[in-house]
Amino acid sequence: MPDQQLGDAELAAQPAAYWMGVAHEALIAYTRERQAEKGYTQPQFWLLRNLSAADISPDGAGMTLPELQRAMASYIRPEDDLAVDAEALVRKGWLRRDAEDRLWITEEGEQARLDLKRNAPAIRAALHAGIPDADYVTTVKVLRQLVRNAGGTAA
Repeated sequence: MPDQQLGDAELAAQPAAYWMGVAHEALIAYTRERQAEKGYTQPQFWLLRNLSAADISPDGAGMTLPELQRAMASYIRPEDDLAVDAEALVRKGWLRRDAEDRLWITEEGEQARLDLKRNAPAIRAALHAGIPDADYVTTVKVLRQLVRNAGGTAA
């Protein structure tokens, strides 16, 4: 759909699925570009987060690649290759592999996770520029209701 000035009535008639798809792809691309500028990939950050007891992992236990893929199934993208990203983190010393082929976050990896996490506020600020928090909250509430109306589960 062309980028043009539309009135409120015209905007209300726009297909939500189209705009959600456009927004999803644009936000992912922007986030990944900013992360790449800092020298890491989004899946690498997710790997560190999923293996850190201070973040997503409930116990900090090591996980195999298939276990990590299952844990990330709701947000991993088809083009993501966790094996390649995990190997890059092993080479950096941020992850280690044990005899059972489980990946574990190292002390250096935990520090890297904390360092990488510090990039998130700037990315969020850039994406939210010009959007008052009240408008953002309204948008999220509308999206959640659209999901429920479509039979999905909105957290």
